[in-house]
Amino acid sequence: MNRPIDQIKSEKKALLKKYLEVGIKRNWNLFIQNQDAIFILDLDMKIEEVNPAFKKLSEYSIAEIKTINLQSLFPIDRLDKVFNHFHKTVFGQVQTFDCRMVNKAGKEYDLNIIFIPINVDDQTVGLQAVAKDITHLKRKNQASRKVEDIHSALTDYVSDIILCTNLQGNVLYITPSCEQILGYSADELINQQFLTYIHAEDYQETVRVRKDVIGKFLTGRSCYRLLKKDGDFVWVEALCKAVIDPETKNILEVVSVIRDITERKKAEDEIWNRKRAFRDLVEHSPDAVLIAKEEKILFINETGIELLGGTTAEDILSKSLLDFVHKDYHPIAKKRIAAVYNGEIAEFLEYKVIRLDGTILDSEVKAIPTFYEKQSAHHIILRDITERKKTQELLLQSEKLSIAGQLAAGIAHEVRNPLTTIKGFLQLMEIEIENKHYLRIIQSEMDRIELILSELLVLAKPQDTKFHTENLKLLIEDVTTLYDAQANMKNVQINIVHDPSFLMMRCDKNQLKQVLINFLKNAIEAMPNGGNIKIETTKLGENKVKILIQDTGTGIPQRILKKIGQPFFTTKEGGTGLGVMISKQIIENHNGTLHFWSDHKGTIIEITLPI
Repeated sequence: MNRPIDQIKSEKKALLKKYLEVGIKRNWNLFIQNQDAIFILDLDMKIEEVNPAFKKLSEYSIAEIKTINLQSLFPIDRLDKVFNHFHKTVFGQVQTFDCRMVNKAGKEYDLNIIFIPINVDDQTVGLQAVAKDITHLKRKNQASRKVEDIHSALTDYVSDIILCTNLQGNVLYITPSCEQILGYSADELINQQFLTYIHAEDYQETVRVRKDVIGKFLTGRSCYRLLKKDGDFVWVEALCKAVIDPETKNILEVVSVIRDITERKKAEDEIWNRKRAFRDLVEHSPDAVLIAKEEKILFINETGIELLGGTTAEDILSKSLLDFVHKDYHPIAKKRIAAVYNGEIAEFLEYKVIRLDGTILDSEVKAIPTFYEKQSAHHIILRDITERKKTQELLLQSEKLSIAGQLAAGIAHEVRNPLTTIKGFLQLMEIEIENKHYLRIIQSEMDRIELILSELLVLAKPQDTKFHTENLKLLIEDVTTLYDAQANMKNVQINIVHDPSFLMMRCDKNQLKQVLINFLKNAIEAMPNGGNIKIETTKLGENKVKILIQDTGTGIPQRILKKIGQPFFTTKEGGTGLGVMISKQIIENHNGTLHFWSDHKGTIIEITLPI
C-alpha cells in the first residue's frame, strides 16, 4: 500500500524539480532580489529552494537548509497553526497568516507568511512561501496599543479634565471627568466653543494666556472660573500646551489639563482674609508694631512710623533696633533680643527711645518670637508712655498740692492766732523799751512769717479769679517799674519787646501781676553779678499770646528743673518753695500753660495764655 503513495510523492517531487528548473529560472532575478524571504517546500515540508533574504533571516547555510524541514523553523506552540495552513495550501488554497519564526541563533521574528500552492499539470506538487518581516511593525503596534491603553486609563479614570481644542477654541475631545466637575457630559461639549464657558471677569486674561501658547509656543498656566451646567461657577487651574506637527511646524491643536481648585481657592481666600484682618489690626494698632530679624527692622506699622519720627516706612526699614534705643539701654536691649531669639517672651520694660529727629521718648517695649516671610523674627510692641508718665506726675503733683493745701490751712490757722497775740504784746513793749533796734528785727521777722502765712492761705484756698479786659503792655510795665530800682542796684538790664498786633487780653490783673512779679524776682536773683532780662510778647494765631521771660544767669541743672513747681521745693536761702507753684496754679486757672528751658547760658520761661 505504501508503494503507490511513495510513487505518487516521487512523481510530484520530480515535477517540482522540473518547475524549479524552468519556472524559478524564468523569474530568477525577481526571486533573488526580493526583499521578502522566499522558500520552496515539497509535500513533505522539506525546503527545496530559498532566496538570499531567507538565508539572511534564518542565518542557516545552504547545506544546513537542505537538512531541515518546515517545523524546525517555528516554535512548538505555533506548529499547529503552521500545519493547518500548510495542509489547506496543499488542497489548493492560498493562505495568509502571521506567525513567529526562530532562526538558527534563537532570535525570534514576527512574519507575515503567504503559502501559495505550486501546480503542475493540474496537481499540487509543492508550495511557495513568502515571509515578510513584520517584527518592527508588531512591536510598534504593541507599543501603540499600550499607549492607547494607558491613555484610556488616564482619560477615563483621571479626576482632572483633559481637553483638546482647535485653534478657534472648539472642543475636539474632552475626558468624561468633565461631567463630575462641570455637570456636562463629554458629548454635550464636543464642538462647542470652550471660551464661552469662562467667567466674564477672567475672559481677557485667559485669552491672553492662550494667545501666548499659540503664538509663542509657550506652556500656559492660568486660573479662571468655568460655568457649570447648574449655572454656578467652579474655580479651575489650567495647564495648556500646543501640539505641533513635526514636519510642517503647524499647530494641530491645544491640549489642556484642567483641575478643580474650588476648595483650594476657598482655603486661600480664607487664609488671605485672616491675613488681611490681622494686618489691618497691626496697621491700625494704637501701639507701634515692628517686626525685626535679630536687630534689623523688617516691618513697621503707621503708628510706629509716626512714633519714631519717620514719614514713610523706608525711613525706618533696614535700620537697627539699637539705632532707636538710648545708649544707656543697649546692654539690656541686646540681652532681651537674644532671649527672644531663643524663644522667650520679653515682657514690657521701660526704655528711652530716640526718634529720627533726636528727641527722646519714654516708652515701654515687649517682644515676642514670631515668623515673618518664613523666617524666625521678633514681634515688637512699642508703646509711647510719655503722656501716661505726665499724667502720673500730674496726679502725684495734684496729690501733693492737696496735701500741701490741707497742711497750709492747718499751719496758717495754728500759727496766726499766737502770732497775733505776740504782735499785740510786742506793741505794748515798744512803749517801755528804749532800744527799738531789736524790736524792729522781731517785727520784720514777724512780717515775714505773716507773708508766708498769706502764701500758704493762697495755696490752701485760691482766690476767686476775676477776668477783665486789660492792657498787657501796661500790666508788664507796671511790674517792671516795681523792680527798676532793684535791677539797677544789681546791674541788671530789663528789656521789653511787645508785639504791636495786639494790646488787650482778658485776665485777672492782680493774679497775672503776681505771676510776673514772682518770675521777674527769680530772674534778678539768678544774676547776682548782673546780666540781661528780656520780656517778649508774641501773638500766637488768633486767640493766644506767648510771654517769654529770658535771663542770662547761670541756668538751672536738669535734675533741679524737673522739680520746679513742687510744693516747698526751693534752692534759695529763705525761700518757701511756693512761688512757682502758686504761679503755675494761676496760669492753669487762666487755661494757660507754663514751660521752663534752661542751660548754662540762662533760663527761659514760656507762658502761653488765651486772649
